[in-house]
Amino acid sequence: MKYITINNRKVPFDNEKNLLTVIRKSGIDLPTFCYHSELSTYGACRMCVVEDEKGKVFASCSEEPKDGMVIYTNTPKLQHHRRMVLELLLASHCRDCTTCRKNGDCTLQRLAKQLGVNQIRFENTKEQKPLDDSSNCIVIDSNKCILCGDCVRTCAEIQGLGILNFAHRGSEMRVMPAFNKPIAETDCVGCGQCRVVCPTGAITIKSNVHKIWNLLADKTKRVVVQIAPAVRIAIGDKFGIPKGENSLGKLVAALRRIGFDEIYDTNFAADLTVIEESKEFLERLKTGENLPLFTSCCPGWVKFCEKRYPEFRKNVSSCRSPQQMFGALLKEEGRMNKEDNRETIVVSIMPCTAKKDEILRPEHFTEGVQDVDYVLTTVEATRMLREAGIDLAQMPSEALDMPFGLSSGSGSIFGVTGGVTEAVLRRIVNSSKTEDLEEIGLLGMRGDESFKEISITVGERVVKIAVVNGLAVADDLLKKIKSGEVHYDFVEVMACKRGCIAGGGQPTPIGVRTKKARMEGLYKIDQASQIKLSNENPFITMLYNGLLKGKEHKLLHNHKQEK
Repeated sequence: MKYITINNRKVPFDNEKNLLTVIRKSGIDLPTFCYHSELSTYGACRMCVVEDEKGKVFASCSEEPKDGMVIYTNTPKLQHHRRMVLELLLASHCRDCTTCRKNGDCTLQRLAKQLGVNQIRFENTKEQKPLDDSSNCIVIDSNKCILCGDCVRTCAEIQGLGILNFAHRGSEMRVMPAFNKPIAETDCVGCGQCRVVCPTGAITIKSNVHKIWNLLADKTKRVVVQIAPAVRIAIGDKFGIPKGENSLGKLVAALRRIGFDEIYDTNFAADLTVIEESKEFLERLKTGENLPLFTSCCPGWVKFCEKRYPEFRKNVSSCRSPQQMFGALLKEEGRMNKEDNRETIVVSIMPCTAKKDEILRPEHFTEGVQDVDYVLTTVEATRMLREAGIDLAQMPSEALDMPFGLSSGSGSIFGVTGGVTEAVLRRIVNSSKTEDLEEIGLLGMRGDESFKEISITVGERVVKIAVVNGLAVADDLLKKIKSGEVHYDFVEVMACKRGCIAGGGQPTPIGVRTKKARMEGLYKIDQASQIKLSNENPFITMLYNGLLKGKEHKLLHNHKQEK
């Protein structure tokens, strides 16, 4: 066993990749701005510095642990160093904290308070830069950027896009797209992962909160809201509810209190997606055309495919995402309801920033009418509850409205990587026997690996399936498919690592333990569900025999399949 002496105490270590990891495992949470375990080590912020027995100061994130090392983490020299780093960062940082979207949730603000930095001796001489609010998904305020590089590395290493990078030198250095283009004019897919890792308010969610408040106050509007599966196991994070706990009932009660007319579950539309996508997959298997079939639930992935691999656009399922299916369904139901002459407004609460862009795509307008009017992320929904003075933890649990409030367990697991694949396979096997469901669950779709490969026999054919999360991994897979190196029949892609549970609109921080708790939370919902298969949802059957009859393609599939 190898040991490092940390603050006069021997700490064992084994295969930790850096000294910072060993220190944190020992119970000491060294502050950092630029370190993320899933990204390359950058070592720029110098907040995680430690001191050895000879007085040498160095960054622990970039130092390999060695047997016999003696280090100190909180000497007067280190305290002075960290305070100076923070003071210099704050000196060139916008300090309008009270009006900042990250107020109370900002790492820079938190560390300044933690380390007692309450006076800035230096004047901010930086020129004020305009906001970049060109995107439908995020807003970039470079005046609040501390050059930690987290967004740069996330966009390049996890998403394989490289939209953001450093430009200029010295005091003029900035993070920006190439040639200082507005973010909307780049190949950005709106996934929001840059916002997830940003420690300050430099990248935030483009908000629709004020528009929703105005709609809720308008008595001529029927405001209907749908809630995505990954929202219910994340929204409790900021209200002291245990991570991963299902807060759907409490959220329903809270949304009723702030004025939504009807509250439904996007899982219901996920059941529709399973049925339609399963049918499409079996048809393609039969004809052999346009294989592999790529899933279409993730708008970040769809946009990535269109921009980087337009030749594969025909392989993407024609099925709308559950959000868009539900929007089209609710608008059609509103048109058919002769007793209520109010205009139907559909609002979605989603874990995803890219959903804000998805609702504006031309194929998501039915007969010229936008199917989903507004998207609120989980973070924005949290903000609305706080503005209304609602403590989610104190809310009673209330039921969703009917008839679109009943869903299967298959719909709930859409929020995690591998969930769409598992739901589709349940439908194809078409058995709700416990042993059959367990067998499908053990095929290998579950887990947080970036790439998973499984095989299953459908009829007399062995079907090969790939499940990927993170666009850099998807990029690598598509290159192999394009070259003929690999072949698959079905491919599930989610833009965000681990799926929607870690989407760009979810509460942060999203560490390893949080992601695990959220993933387990969705599988617990599935486990407790009485209905396991989407096609066994009785209200889905009623819908196909009623409102949807003869309108399946119109309401559930994209009207424009781009080449």
